Amino acid sequence: MNSLLAALGVTSPVLAAPMAGGATTTALVVAAARSGGLGFVPAGYATARTLAERVAAARAEQIPFGVNVFAPNPLPVDRADFARYAALVQATADRHQVDLSGHVPVEDDDAFAEKISLLAEDPVPVVSFTFGIPGRAVVARLRTAGSLVAQTVTGVDEARAGAEAGVDVLVVQAAAAGGHSGTLTPRLPPSDVPVDDLIAMIRRAVDLPLIAAGGLATPADVAHVMAAGAQAAMVGTVLLRTGESGASPVHQAALADPEGRGTVLTRAFTGRPARALRNRFTDLYDDHAPYGYPALHHLTARLRRQAAEAGDADVLHLWAGTGHRQARREGAGQTLARLASAL
Repeated sequence: MNSLLAALGVTSPVLAAPMAGGATTTALVVAAARSGGLGFVPAGYATARTLAERVAAARAEQIPFGVNVFAPNPLPVDRADFARYAALVQATADRHQVDLSGHVPVEDDDAFAEKISLLAEDPVPVVSFTFGIPGRAVVARLRTAGSLVAQTVTGVDEARAGAEAGVDVLVVQAAAAGGHSGTLTPRLPPSDVPVDDLIAMIRRAVDLPLIAAGGLATPADVAHVMAAGAQAAMVGTVLLRTGESGASPVHQAALADPEGRGTVLTRAFTGRPARALRNRFTDLYDDHAPYGYPALHHLTARLRRQAAEAGDADVLHLWAGTGHRQARREGAGQTLARLASAL
């Protein structure tokens, strides 16, 4: 067993990524642990009270698990650009009887301080961060409480900054990852360096254990990143069609659609770069969307909920990594065991 797995208290190097917004369920976190790995309770978009309930549900299963937190890294939107975008998207929102007029930008921090207080007072085995790097005092507080602290990074400079903040582990995320990029500079396109090369680059620059993430969907993918120097692999998209997934039926169907048009990096839904299946919404709006997170996320949230309920794949944010074709209808434990089979 490598040193990172020993620290995590797990036996398998294939971990389940946190997927905020409903895709990661308690059942998925449990399945990851039962397979010998580790799952992460997503704190993103949840209130501190909801996070406490999710932590309690995972803890009741007597399993190792982590919690993933969105760290503040403001990307304010220009108010005039925001208003223009809302007016443009209204044509699509009309299809679902959603009125975007009168919206003002919401620039919240996802209740960061409340969540840190909760996790410091009721510690969990692992706390990971994405979007931003918390201050050294936050990292120290969580480590003192007994948590291992992980930081998502997308390049060498970010890896060095994470190490400077005092974290224990780096989650190295390549641009092939589904959903939001963890980049600290969202106005710049994420580097297109393959994940195994990115692992090798960061391993030379920073002396911390590394978890590889981004586009990993086959046993060979996992074996390659482990050979490159990762001590574990983290997968997300490949779990979206499993029995424990909370992804909507329309999302799950789109992942397997033989007529699908592949994935794109888009800011159309949330104002921050994220990889999704290409659809009508990305085609219409990606070139017009301003940068602005979480303002655009809040602007389009109700429309996207309505689209999911209506089964409208043309309007929904269909988060997906480049390996989405490998997602299967099976138990999450089966998927995770299969991905570790070449090690």
